[in-house]
Order: sequence, then C-alpha cells, then structure tokens
Amino acid sequence: MKPFIYVTRKLPESVIDPLREDFKVEMWDREDAPVPRNILLDKAEKASALLTMLSDKVDRELLQRASSLKVVSNLAVGYDNIDVEAAKEKGITITNTPDVLTETTADLTFALLMAVARRVVEADRYIKEGNWKSWSPLLLAGSDIHHKTMGIVGMGSIGEAVARRAKGFNMDVLYYNRSRKPEAETGIGVRYAPFEELLAQSDFVVILAPLNPDTEGMFQEEQFKRMKDTSMLINAARGPIVNEDALVQALKRGDIRGAGLDVFEMEPISKDHPLLKFDRVVALPHIGSSSQDTRYNMMTLCVENIKAVLNGEGPKTAVK
Repeated sequence: MKPFIYVTRKLPESVIDPLREDFKVEMWDREDAPVPRNILLDKAEKASALLTMLSDKVDRELLQRASSLKVVSNLAVGYDNIDVEAAKEKGITITNTPDVLTETTADLTFALLMAVARRVVEADRYIKEGNWKSWSPLLLAGSDIHHKTMGIVGMGSIGEAVARRAKGFNMDVLYYNRSRKPEAETGIGVRYAPFEELLAQSDFVVILAPLNPDTEGMFQEEQFKRMKDTSMLINAARGPIVNEDALVQALKRGDIRGAGLDVFEMEPISKDHPLLKFDRVVALPHIGSSSQDTRYNMMTLCVENIKAVLNGEGPKTAVK
C-alpha cells in the first residue's frame, strides 16, 4: 500500500502531481479556509506525511494519534503552530521553508514601512472617496524615511535583508537579537543596541523575530511609552509578539504615530477591530511571502521535503 499524504489546503495540482507518482495523496478542497480540526485529526491518524499551513495546529494530541506519521512539512519559515518537542519524542521530522521567502518578505516589510510613513493607503482612499479638491502644502504630509533610524527586533536572514534595503535609503540601522551578528555589523553596517535603547532611538521599530516564549508579548504598554511619539511600529513577524490592546492605547495616547501590521494576535482580524479605526494604521492579511514565484517555491520545497523523508533520504530544510 502506498504511503498516505494529506495536504491541509488546496494547492495547485502542478505542485502536488510529483507526489502522486509514488504516494496516495488527499487534499483539503478549500484554498480560502482551513481544514476543520476533526478532519485534520482523522487524516493525521492515517498519514505518513502532512503538508501543513500556519493555521493548522500540529500539537501533542495530533502527533500522539498519528501513529504512521514520519514528516510534517510546514508551508512557512515559522513553525510556532507545531509542537516540535512532541514531534522529536516520536521521531517525526518537521520541515519548514526558510531562505526561499527571505527577499520577498523583506520587500513587503519595507513596502509596509513606506506605506505607513508616507500615508500611501490614506492618500489612495482620499482620492477614491472624492475628497481631493485642490493641492495644499501639507496635504497628507507624511514622515521621511531616508536618513532616519530603523530598529530591527530579530536579526535573522529577513532582518538582514530589510537592513540592506534600509541602507539604500541612507538609514541608520540598529538591531536587537538574542545573539550578536558580527558579520552583519561589518558587512551591512548595522549596530547592536539593547532593546530599551533601540526603542528610544528608532524612528521605525521593525519586528522580524520568531514567536517563542521569549518574544510572546514582548511589546506592552511600557515598550510603547519608551518609543518616540513620532515613531512607527512595523510587525511582519507574528501577531502575538505585540499586545494589541496596548498598541491601541498607545495610538490613542499618541505614544507612537502609526503602525504597519501584516500579522495579528488572532487571524483573520475582524473588520471591527479597534486597530482598524486609525488612519495611520496599515493592515495587511499576512502576505509577507505572497508573491507568485515565492509561494510556488515554498510549495515545491514542501513537496521535496516530504519525498526525501518518505524515500529514506535527508530532508532539505529540517527544523532542528
């Protein structure tokens, strides 16, 4: 009997076809909605491999029921949806999709920063709502980006890619990370700063850290009060790193000027969420790596990882 693979979201057949040659493959039939938990648990019990999304909770309960499971291939660089320790206990390989999305996510992060600073979304809406009657000197005047200070929280490969873009705008780049990055300091020209110092000095605080026990809830009321009242927060990492209630209050008080958010504590965010009431908040539906080329590359890497593990070979990108 062929090993069974379950894919938790509808993906292009051209990507999945290589798996069908040697394996039995089933796929959830919705692209726009996650597989229900009860179906995921049922399929996991029979599966040798799962191709999962960030929205799929691969926890200890699922892993204990999955007696045949050998590999979980996660369509993301992050894997906070997976209980990695429980997987290790059972000898299940977890893979992710690093590197292939680095530059694409950095592009989106910088685009989000620019949109907030220069009030691009506000300006577009201003015209479309018929409000533009004449030119005026301070009409939708935004904030400069060039020669300002960016503070990056989480200097991984995406952080370094964003820093390179910032240097093209003649920005001074600070970073905070759990370990120093001497090569980035000399090669890119970034400077390490303690977290509180970074908050106080930066015009743009950019979150690119992974979600883990150390970073969850990292941004609270105290952190926003340490930031400049002209500064802006950009979060292209994970929503739970920021306490959204504290962010709402910071924006109301004027502790910071604005925010660009690609991620949220609960996704999808409700259209009635108080964060969406602020003109100087730009909100995106978690599309950091969402370019055609990159998403296809991510899917292909997931497939290659599954084939490698089920064929008794080493995966390309195992989570360690």
